[in-house]
Amino acid sequence: MPELPEVETTVRGIKPLVLSQKISQIKINNSKCRLVPGQDLLDQVGTTVEDVFRRAKYICLKNAKGYIVIHLGMSGNLKVVKQDIPLLKHDHVQIQFSNGTELRYNDHRRFGGVTFIPQDQFAEHELFAKNGPDALSDEFNAAYLAKFVAKKTKRPIKLVLMDNAVVVGVGNIYANESLYECNINPCTFICDLKLNQFEELVACIKKTLQASIAVGGTTLKDFEQPDGKPGYFAQSLKCYGKEGEYNQEFDDYFVRIELGGRSSFVLPKKQPAVGQGKEKFAQLLQNAKKVL
Repeated sequence: MPELPEVETTVRGIKPLVLSQKISQIKINNSKCRLVPGQDLLDQVGTTVEDVFRRAKYICLKNAKGYIVIHLGMSGNLKVVKQDIPLLKHDHVQIQFSNGTELRYNDHRRFGGVTFIPQDQFAEHELFAKNGPDALSDEFNAAYLAKFVAKKTKRPIKLVLMDNAVVVGVGNIYANESLYECNINPCTFICDLKLNQFEELVACIKKTLQASIAVGGTTLKDFEQPDGKPGYFAQSLKCYGKEGEYNQEFDDYFVRIELGGRSSFVLPKKQPAVGQGKEKFAQLLQNAKKVL
């Protein structure tokens, strides 16, 4: 699934190509997507793209009436091409511009989509209203995470980081990588972490996301940039997908556990479970060994 760096990469890729362009036509080739494109989207013909930005994991094109909002789902991508380029099978929406180019939304799984949100409904829209701060924002900081300790929150730190109501943009890959860098076991309960650990973790998350953005995101299966090139951060992954690999520095092997329905990759000697998370990690580790 495209995560924050992939979405940010897409925004930066299409923005110079669609900014200030007038929409001449919109074609909906398949409306059976999670975000359903409808008549309100078609009504944006004649408007001009005034800004392009990312809100959470959504790509937003602002015009005088409101916002065309796009989500890439699990396998979607956007490309700006000339209008005479043949369509691909899963090109569901075409936003054509008066300069002869068009923005195409392609998604073979259809878990994303394109919709329109009026200007006066955008801030409190259901897509955004329950979201926590963006992972790259100043609002996401150590003091913010420490509030969950004060609330005696008993949840594994990795599940907290992947909860959009807590923070938006720390997907599975980047949560794994950041926790590994900070020597924190994903099963460690947030209430067992200290302020200095939050400071290190927040800094690491931001650094990891920015590093991925700089090289175009992480390509594992479906994601590609608007220019068709893959993201290259996968070449820099230090723990994700390394189950069974030996780490010489710590004389230990990476293990994979299932936490919250997602894969977590852990180097136990580097990331020892502490406090209330020790029992949970031991149980998940035992289950992983049984599967092997």
